[in-house]
Amino acid sequence: MQQAIRKSNVLRLVKPIKPVRDQVMVDSKKTTIGSEEYYKQVEHYAQKIRRTSDVDEIIGILDVVLAETRGLHLADEVHTAQAQVQHAEQKIELLKDELAQLRELVHADQMTGAFNRRGLNEIFMREAARADRSDTPLCVALLDIDNFKQINDTYGHQFGDSVLMHLVAIAKEILRPSDIVARFGGEEFVVLLPDICIDEAIFVMNRLRENIAKKCLLQPDNKPFSFTFSAGIAVRKYDELQNSVIQRADEAMYRAKHSGKDKVLSALA
Repeated sequence: MQQAIRKSNVLRLVKPIKPVRDQVMVDSKKTTIGSEEYYKQVEHYAQKIRRTSDVDEIIGILDVVLAETRGLHLADEVHTAQAQVQHAEQKIELLKDELAQLRELVHADQMTGAFNRRGLNEIFMREAARADRSDTPLCVALLDIDNFKQINDTYGHQFGDSVLMHLVAIAKEILRPSDIVARFGGEEFVVLLPDICIDEAIFVMNRLRENIAKKCLLQPDNKPFSFTFSAGIAVRKYDELQNSVIQRADEAMYRAKHSGKDKVLSALA
């Protein structure tokens, strides 16, 4: 984020101007602004960006700056700075793209490509609100790779990382686009399954488990290697918090572990 904020210096487009006291919002359908007002606004927005660390807020500010850049009237005073304005627009677009990529990185587990805990938190809040609003089910699965420590000890941590990436890759093939896979920690993953009942969720997770077992990895000596996971599934109750439903799924997952592993069990009512 420090990198993103440092890049906000590109917003000092032509010359520094003392900030205005109030923000002037721009309606692209109305009269365009003049260059002096534009310069003042840019400095005002640059100060706002320096005061925030929220990527979404920064992108919103840049959208306003772009609207004003494109809204400059074609007076003589602007003709002399036209190249600078075009350059500024390119810089702002580039910064927006970089910030959007940063936002994705903030929400993603960099090794596996699954969502991370932060991404899971935001998506769970969205899906939970939708489930409550529409009175539809939201199933939460917690899965843990069986004997993962032994895999790391036998084949090395690099191969263990390959196991994690393989699981996520298969999950993305098997699950629906609306399903969410997030790395919860270590070899544990949370899967959000919206709009399906517990029996359907168990079927989906067993299908994933079977495909994981069938689609082997290659060991360092090129021999095929397969692994399994154990999972627990809970149906979120109305207004139930994330920690609560994951805890119930976790208890079901440990029952699956203690009853022989390589299976999917539902949470107790």
